[in-house]
Amino acid sequence: MIAFGDKVKSFERRRKSALEGRMEEESRLKNAQQGVLDVEQAQRIAQSVAQTIQQQAHEQIASVVSRCMEAVFDEPYEFKITFEQKRGKTEARLMFARSGTETDPMTASGGGVVDVAAFALRLACLVVSRPRKRRLLVMDEPFRFLSRDLRPRVKELLLTLAREMQIQFVMVTHDEILTVGRVVEL
Repeated sequence: MIAFGDKVKSFERRRKSALEGRMEEESRLKNAQQGVLDVEQAQRIAQSVAQTIQQQAHEQIASVVSRCMEAVFDEPYEFKITFEQKRGKTEARLMFARSGTETDPMTASGGGVVDVAAFALRLACLVVSRPRKRRLLVMDEPFRFLSRDLRPRVKELLLTLAREMQIQFVMVTHDEILTVGRVVEL
């Protein structure tokens, strides 16, 4: 039979062991809670940096696209990029805006608006790419849906962009209005 004193000592050891275990668990919990706070703070910082980068990208890209639209059209659209969080990822939504109305570029029609925007987006990608790429843009009939009366404006835009941005354009076209520089006929 176990003596009363031995039972007390046994309970005391178990109590001490339980207290030590509790303290270890509390320490782990505290570390885990701090880890959660650290992760949340890192996530906020990453989101802030991402928003800053998105804003800078928007400004650079939209300025190129809007400039091209303004050079070609009398009542140009302003180009906008809206960044949206969907399913834990950031998606970019492209829009044209004019007179307070937003239009999806894929549904905008007439006058070659999408042609000019698509050209300008390719140009913007070339301009903002890092590391800097060779300034060469190869295009196949990029302005095929553009109204004939606006094509001289595109020609002037291409000449201006080539000079200012030091970009070489290689373009396949059947429209003599758009030919400039060295022409190769097949």
